[in-house]
This record gives sequence, structure tokens and C-alpha cells, in this order.
Amino acid sequence: MSRDTATRTSRTGVAIGLLRLAGAVLLAVIALIHGYLWQQGYDGIEVIGPAFLVQTVLGAGGALLLLAAPPRLVTWAAVLCAAFAAGSLAALLLSTTVGLFGFVETTTATLWWESFWVEVAAVVVLTALVVLAARRAGR
Repeated sequence: MSRDTATRTSRTGVAIGLLRLAGAVLLAVIALIHGYLWQQGYDGIEVIGPAFLVQTVLGAGGALLLLAAPPRLVTWAAVLCAAFAAGSLAALLLSTTVGLFGFVETTTATLWWESFWVEVAAVVVLTALVVLAARRAGR
């Protein structure tokens, strides 16, 4: 392995570590937002209430998975977490546009914009992690 290749591999490892940490933080924030909203009254909304509680558990679990996954499983963990974040974002957008399970959200709702930007950031960060981790695993 040349010195240039070793440096590039080392940088990739650092980038993967930072993306894992950032992704875990973003997933934890998604969990916190959904848990908070669930406590603030969303628990009483049919289907949506239980879904918010599931989002809380899955977001926290995804954060832990990203942090605890061994290097050989990081790509798969990142794929699962990216799919979760994308699904969360899609549900937010659907509930705001056409409604979701009979519930229609508005952009003026508590933490709507925060949820939107955190979920967008999570999708971007976790997709980048998937690409880098898969590229590294392919070597």
C-alpha cells in the first residue's frame, strides 16, 4: 500500500466515523422530536399517535445501531437508518400535503420545520455514509 493510499484510507475512516456520529445524533433528535410531540398530544391521534411512539423507539435504536455496529456491518446499518430517515421525511411531507391516515399536518405545527430539516440532514448524512462505507468495504 502506497503512502497516498494509506492516507486516503485513513481519511475515509475518519469521515466514516464522523458520519456515523452525525447520523446517530440526527436519529436521536428525530426520536426526541417524535417523543416530545407524542407527549404533547399526538398520543391521542389514531394511528399517528402510535406511529410517533414507534418513531421514537426506532430513532433511538437506529442511533445506537450506528454507534455499535462493527465495521463490517456499518454499510447495512447505514442503509437501514437512511431508509428510516427517508420514511420519516416522506411521512412528514405526505401528512402535510395530502394527509396520512386521515391526519393532515401544517407547516405551522410545533417543531414541523425542525423535523423537516433534521430529517433532510439525516437522509443526506446517512446516504453519504452508505456510499463511503460501501466503497470502503469494496476494497
